[in-house]
Amino acid sequence: MEALQYPIGKYIEQPFSDKQLKEWLLDIQTLPMQLEYAINNLDEAQLQTAYRPGGWTVHQLVHHVADSHMNAYIRFKLGLSEDNPTIKPYEEKDWAEMADTKNLPVNISVTLLYSLHLRWHELLKNVTEAQWQRTVFHPESKKQMTLWYLLGMYAWHGMHHVAHIRKLREREGWGQT
Repeated sequence: MEALQYPIGKYIEQPFSDKQLKEWLLDIQTLPMQLEYAINNLDEAQLQTAYRPGGWTVHQLVHHVADSHMNAYIRFKLGLSEDNPTIKPYEEKDWAEMADTKNLPVNISVTLLYSLHLRWHELLKNVTEAQWQRTVFHPESKKQMTLWYLLGMYAWHGMHHVAHIRKLREREGWGQT
């Protein structure tokens, strides 16, 4: 079950390095394309399939990535412009059940992700090494997090959900992954 839930493993914080920065920035830059490719040619029944027992459907997953990464973009902007701001948590499970997620096709969120990630990547590629140590405060976990930590977490997050879809396709024999 853990392999279904964490197909690329759990996020592990990494020390700062230029090499790691380049990898994570590439993950942020290419996520929309990778997600679009992962769902390419899936029909409605396949989009309504859960990626694991008790998990979200592919449809919900795509919209979730857009919701999560919109929040991430705002968190970075806050972290770069304010001193240790408190970031707003949100109820992911509730958001996954809202009308926009349920009623709109996944291409709406994929299109949104292309624009969002273009802006986000432009912002991130200009962050200095010192700025990566700026922090935000997450009230749910009562934890201060550096922007570097968040970069790694969100780079992982996108690839984590793309892997969910690819692994589902593989298990179900749905072609390209």
